[in-house]
Amino acid sequence: MFDFLKKKKSPIPLFEALGTDMHCHLIPGVDDGSTSIDETLSCLRIMQQAGYHKLYLSPHFNPPRYANDEDDIKSRFEELKAAVVADPELNIELLGIGGEYRIDGQFLDRMNQKPLLTVGGHNPEGNKESYLLVELSLHQQMFGIDEIIFEAQSKGYEVILAHPERYPYLAGNSKLLSQLKDQGVLFQVNVLSMSGFYGQPAFEKSMDLIRRGWVELLGTDMHNTIYANALLEATLNRNIQKVLEKYTFMNSKF
Repeated sequence: MFDFLKKKKSPIPLFEALGTDMHCHLIPGVDDGSTSIDETLSCLRIMQQAGYHKLYLSPHFNPPRYANDEDDIKSRFEELKAAVVADPELNIELLGIGGEYRIDGQFLDRMNQKPLLTVGGHNPEGNKESYLLVELSLHQQMFGIDEIIFEAQSKGYEVILAHPERYPYLAGNSKLLSQLKDQGVLFQVNVLSMSGFYGQPAFEKSMDLIRRGWVELLGTDMHNTIYANALLEATLNRNIQKVLEKYTFMNSKF
């Protein structure tokens, strides 16, 4: 009764606890993320309001659907960076450009042809490391994933698996995830998975992985203003607040 009299809570900069986002799709027109500079700037303003002040961009590399070229992506990144610097409302730093590479039958050939785009971080000795963000198919498990990732690690890449909570075929069986964790693969859970944005199975899996201590990074996986507004609402999500209070993540090292 009298719900209309209740004061609506304002978003808070909850994600200052993370500071840096290392997974988002805000280079316009290159994948299923932002479609324009204006949409990207709108998303960045909202991310800034939610507490982020640094980020790496990570467009999809998934031919033939997203047959992006590393050199072209670098050029587009510089254009976006100039637009961000020119926006008086933004005080958010674009640290660099990485990629979200699909593990498929073409991945090894691509990796052997040219250096892949990575997000940066620093190890305890202060040396910069190359973190390679990879994803799996959301529909069907591929055999030999562990061997492919081992090849990437052998080339010096620190491998990060994007959103392990979102692969349906792993929801009831974490044998592969356990194997990858034993290999030293870092896991990055999507922040919005913890709010139920991707559905109940992804929510439950994200919380299970976090409770096991298997999650080193949280990412927005930002695509557009729908995601951005959901992120702003998530700043008031008590479940996410508790996770950030209880657990420590590597985002601040980027």
